[in-house]
Amino acid sequence: MDFDLPPDDDPRRLEVRAWMEAHPEPTAQDLVDAGYVVPHWAEPWGLAADPMHQLIIDDEFRRAGVSMPANPIGIGWAGPTILTAGTDAQRDRYLPKLLTAEEIWCQLFSEPDAGSDLANLSTRAVRDGDEYVVNGSKIWSSGAHYSAFGILIARTDPDAPKHRGISYFICPMDLPGISMTPIVDMTTAHSFNQVFFDDVRIPADLLVGNEGDGWRLAKMTLSNERVSLSSAGSLWGAGPSAETLLDLVRRSGGTADPLVRQHLSALWCEAEVLRLNRLRTLSSRLAGRTPGAEASIQKAMADEHGQHVLETAKTLIGAGGMLEGSGPSGHLTSAMGSGPTENNLRADQFPGVDPIWHYGYLFSPALTLGGGTFAIQRNIVAEMVLGLPRDINVEQGMTWSEARRK
Repeated sequence: MDFDLPPDDDPRRLEVRAWMEAHPEPTAQDLVDAGYVVPHWAEPWGLAADPMHQLIIDDEFRRAGVSMPANPIGIGWAGPTILTAGTDAQRDRYLPKLLTAEEIWCQLFSEPDAGSDLANLSTRAVRDGDEYVVNGSKIWSSGAHYSAFGILIARTDPDAPKHRGISYFICPMDLPGISMTPIVDMTTAHSFNQVFFDDVRIPADLLVGNEGDGWRLAKMTLSNERVSLSSAGSLWGAGPSAETLLDLVRRSGGTADPLVRQHLSALWCEAEVLRLNRLRTLSSRLAGRTPGAEASIQKAMADEHGQHVLETAKTLIGAGGMLEGSGPSGHLTSAMGSGPTENNLRADQFPGVDPIWHYGYLFSPALTLGGGTFAIQRNIVAEMVLGLPRDINVEQGMTWSEARRK
């Protein structure tokens, strides 16, 4: 297994650097036209880049301080699904503005009674001529209040097995009958929403793929194989990493406290184990193998690691860490922008302070819940890696020991 990226004189690096010299201040459209926004896609959208080539591109743009268009759900999830399963008309209409982030997208998957068991969703879409009439609600829809479109899964056949009666739609967010209630979390940010559908009519030509194929497409959406260096960030790949925090400690003169030093060393060790596991996943892809439970191992470890990074940052401040807006000195502009970013962080959310430390600390309890809970990831690892039997469905009133004896 290779633990390092290709050297500075790699031809692929030189090609990216030459392009950046010719485009010192690239626009979103420049980046899209060059194939750098989605280099893993085939032409004309991307470069058909293998995982190592993707990492080189990411590394060079990161060094140059050049940011890609910020439309994570659109570019990361909706785009690959439309590219693979959409019609030519859907690709031509939605992909160009999706890639430049001119049109922001949200996800309309989870429901109040269908979180971890997503296939248990109850939102209905009934065919009526050239339209589908949708009724139900979705929850935890990040950025729905400023999104132009959403990717929606709804039940089109209630009599089919629950995984086979689901269809996948492109949903314009300005359709009559769509309303939403903001969910303001303890960071004071309005990131999430509950979205309601009351006789919403979606044109039938916005069905992606075949009717009843939505579960397969939803899994495709959630397993997009984009490879990125940004996954070291403590907030699901965004925000500060352990190295960011350790750099700030070094620049401030370090610490002589042996317990703090031990804690920082443990943080570095966690980050290094995660880095090596990312490279193990990359090696599988380069060898043509589909990564298995590595993704669940990575998520289970990375979520807790992110919490440790933000907890340590607050601890280093001392008693002042209890104050709103507090955080380590050092402005992390590379992780922030003036508009929505990968985790809906906004540079103006906490005026006068660098918001990411305070926001990240308050947001960090959600890391082990969002995108598949810590318990689900551990079940996957237990069954697929350790070979343990499937989780026991304990009958009401029965203890675990009684269930085992039964």
